[in-house]
Amino acid sequence: MTNQTEDRFLTPMQKRIVAAGGTALATVILVATAFYLFVFLKRFVASFQDVLLPLAIAAILATLFRPAVAYLDNRTRLNRTQGILLLYFLVILGIGVITAYFVPFLIEQITAFIKAAPSLRDNILDFIKQSTPGAWAWLTEKLGQSPDIYLKTVVVDNSETIKTALTHLQNTVGSIGGFFGSIFGKVAAYSIVPVYLFYILNGNRNVWRDLHKQLSFIPADRREDLVFLAKQFSDILVAFFRGQIIIGLLLGIVLAAGFMFVGLKFGIILGLFLGLLNIIPYLGTMIGILTVLPLAYFQEGGGTTLIALCAIVFIIGQLLTDYVFTPRIMGDKTGMGPMLIIFSIFFWGTALGGLLGMILAIPL
Repeated sequence: MTNQTEDRFLTPMQKRIVAAGGTALATVILVATAFYLFVFLKRFVASFQDVLLPLAIAAILATLFRPAVAYLDNRTRLNRTQGILLLYFLVILGIGVITAYFVPFLIEQITAFIKAAPSLRDNILDFIKQSTPGAWAWLTEKLGQSPDIYLKTVVVDNSETIKTALTHLQNTVGSIGGFFGSIFGKVAAYSIVPVYLFYILNGNRNVWRDLHKQLSFIPADRREDLVFLAKQFSDILVAFFRGQIIIGLLLGIVLAAGFMFVGLKFGIILGLFLGLLNIIPYLGTMIGILTVLPLAYFQEGGGTTLIALCAIVFIIGQLLTDYVFTPRIMGDKTGMGPMLIIFSIFFWGTALGGLLGMILAIPL
């Protein structure tokens, strides 16, 4: 009787219109819900970034050190806690040795860069003046004086620059005391990383069995699927970050050696730094192209030949990464192409407010 009444008042066309309207309304509601959940997630991450980021760093480090802890636990007489403490000692010792040799070299490089900065500045200004006189005239008009005179004035007048910086700093953080309080808070937040790392490495719980028990309110077949998917996601996440750290270190060595060989100033420091940045895929390469190539052109004795040589170093490094390091170390764990990886990094970096979003870009 009810179906006959509906057929009497609604034609087939009207039924299709009602169905389409209901579908459109449901779609709008789902999109709006997803949008507000996304906004909530962004605000949540922004508010608790100093809490979440140390935990994320500890989890990433745990994926790197877990095989070493397992080796010490299985192949030596040390228990897990003693193995972790021994690993901490070896890491601290390694950092100390590297620091003893690397810090003097780093200071030397920074000193050399400070000495070379005026020459780089003059080369850049000469290039602008000779190649784009229109831009030079526009800068002169906007600055009220020649750009080279303006920059020299800014560099020479240190006292005024320091006063301006301190005023800006005080306006930004409210007070010097607030500034140091903020710095202390940052240090306190990130000093907890070794503690998180210890408890993560020392954990013996079967997380998946516990998760299976905690989801007992879900039907058995769906619970099995959820636990399986969560385990797959975790395995891919662990393999991805462990692989990317190793790949970043290898790429840093390749870039540093290549830049040193072609004669790029500060090439060793830049190469290692850019390689480590590639822990977030392609980030180091993109930043490197924007910094290394101009430096290769404007440094003393630089030019198009050095740019070409540095570009070749980048190409070799990227080819090794794509066709040697990544397939052998990590394989195709992400199932994503380079363009999608780059888009994910920028999207989640913007969406979740910076470094944390970029770190989680590929898993997300």
